[in-house]
Amino acid sequence: MSININEQTGLPDVNDLQHLANAFFKALPNEAPKEFSANPEEHPRAKAYAENVAALAARGNAAPPDFYAGQSQYAPGAAANPMGGQLTPPSTGGAGASAGSLFHYADLADIDQLLYAGGNESSHSFTPHHSNEGGRVPTAVAGSGASPSYLQQGNTFNIKEPETSFPDNNLQQKQQGQKPTVGAASHPFQWDVPSFFQLQNTHHPAVPVSFPLTGAPAPAPSFYFLDNSKLHSQEISGGQTSQLKHALGGPVFDAYAIKKDFPILVHEKVNGKSLVWLDNAATTQKPQSVIDRIAYFYAHENSNIHRAAHELAARATDAYETAREKVRAFLGAKSANEIIFVRGATEAINLVAQSWGNQYLKAGDEIIVSNLEHHANIVPWKRLADAKGLTLKVIPVDDDGQLLLDEYAKLLSPKTKLVAFTQVSNALGTVTPAQQVIAMAHAAGAKVLVDGAQSVSHMPVNVQALDADWFVFSGHKVFGPTGIGVVYGKEGLLNATEPWQGGGNMIKDVTFEEIQYHPSPNRFEAGTGNIADAVGLGAAIDYVTKLGMETISQYEHWLLEYATYHMKQIPGLRLIGTAPDKASVLSFNLKGFSNDQVGKALNQEGIAVRTGHHCAQPILRRMGVETSVRPSLAFYNTCEDVDRLVTTLWRLIK
Repeated sequence: MSININEQTGLPDVNDLQHLANAFFKALPNEAPKEFSANPEEHPRAKAYAENVAALAARGNAAPPDFYAGQSQYAPGAAANPMGGQLTPPSTGGAGASAGSLFHYADLADIDQLLYAGGNESSHSFTPHHSNEGGRVPTAVAGSGASPSYLQQGNTFNIKEPETSFPDNNLQQKQQGQKPTVGAASHPFQWDVPSFFQLQNTHHPAVPVSFPLTGAPAPAPSFYFLDNSKLHSQEISGGQTSQLKHALGGPVFDAYAIKKDFPILVHEKVNGKSLVWLDNAATTQKPQSVIDRIAYFYAHENSNIHRAAHELAARATDAYETAREKVRAFLGAKSANEIIFVRGATEAINLVAQSWGNQYLKAGDEIIVSNLEHHANIVPWKRLADAKGLTLKVIPVDDDGQLLLDEYAKLLSPKTKLVAFTQVSNALGTVTPAQQVIAMAHAAGAKVLVDGAQSVSHMPVNVQALDADWFVFSGHKVFGPTGIGVVYGKEGLLNATEPWQGGGNMIKDVTFEEIQYHPSPNRFEAGTGNIADAVGLGAAIDYVTKLGMETISQYEHWLLEYATYHMKQIPGLRLIGTAPDKASVLSFNLKGFSNDQVGKALNQEGIAVRTGHHCAQPILRRMGVETSVRPSLAFYNTCEDVDRLVTTLWRLIK
């Protein structure tokens, strides 16, 4: 395809630009939103984009802007946006990135090359001018804080005065110029997801969300999207794949390719719409590798473990104990003897309460929990306190949902025997200062249990660095099966604790006069455990380890920033929990609508969120509400998923 240049003005022909933009937008993934157009040959976003490019070029009477000019600032006197609001290319949600991230790094020649790979390169009559003087980077819709559909409907948006009916300290700080520091900003308000894709002085095709993997490679099994021979095999030709890998310095993290590993996200439809899974804090979806591993166990290894002479028992035992070792490495524990398999985090906390707590706590002792806790880290301690005459104290939080450490320090005393708290709040997403909380408790002579159900899927965890006495989590929250979870405990502490349940597998010798127990972990695994799902959890850990937890954490951080910024622009929407250090939870209320109404409206668009009290009634009541709507993110979510959420909320209030 060629682009004609006017000999007198030196400017590209707008119609040619529009044809190119039509082709580009139509090449986006099938999941991309397709707005209505009366003309089937014309993509509704293409004309606005072409006119924007032409306007920018006309301003400088030069060739279209160089989109690699990452440090140029948005010019206040730029031409008006035909869509309304600031001058900006339309949203590229279908590409898995905001406009700022995609167009910042892909000039027209790159797009043309991507769309027409294998064609006659000599047909390109337009060559971009690669210099900062060539033009200005258009401000992204993503960076402006307005949803794409809102601008496309002709609405205007003032970034300095976002509409909201609720006070929000974080938003007020942004209005005062205290922007979050997330990489180097190339122009105002490009501090969210686009800055995540900063790759200065590189030339690569426009592709979905990509950045270098930082996690160390793991051994087999291989993973579908991480197999270098298959990288982008359906989207990008081999030569372009090599170019991309060279530009990014190795294998890339591509949220769209990752999503293909999760069959339910690829194939499932809800109300005729592709599924957008934003209920990850309740449970995560499972990659095909986990599903396959469980199926393989039942097809080839199914047997009870330990104490048998036959082959299948050996296979099952090896698979089970290998999974234990994978969990040990994942948590950074000293020994596999410190890893106990249970049904989930709830059973894990009950195990500690009914074993160690029942054995060592006595009337007058004190237990401290935080106001952020899930019911699973309140109810077992409250029941134990009621039964044994213990005192239960609560660490308060501020209006943003952060622990008040000064108040926590006042609660600690020689009577404090246990501190139990969450590393990440399931209702608010607050990340607690776990290492400091633990150190303060140990200084007072108390033991510490950390609820990691919401943290292990979002950030690296090292139990030795934390110095936690116990750490618990559920497999289904880290892309593994339901019905499997883990208690980590310091080995000496576990062996000094009487078991909770009795039966087979946990004893060395039984007579009617005396019972001798195995050491940990067997002493806490009475009966036949959930062998297959423990193996499946091992496969899930393989999967996230291959990605790299640091990489996952970084990606989700910017996706959360992207979503938070856009949601704050919706009139009447109040975010519940605005701590500066958060994981991927976006609880909110929408003025004028019940949470059930919001949840049903989102469900009609195929978007799954959680509504209710999230088994965390004390913290929601502390924030002044009984329930909330809770979207929650994972690494397979994309900017497009967020755009669909935000667009639906805008449509609802209109």
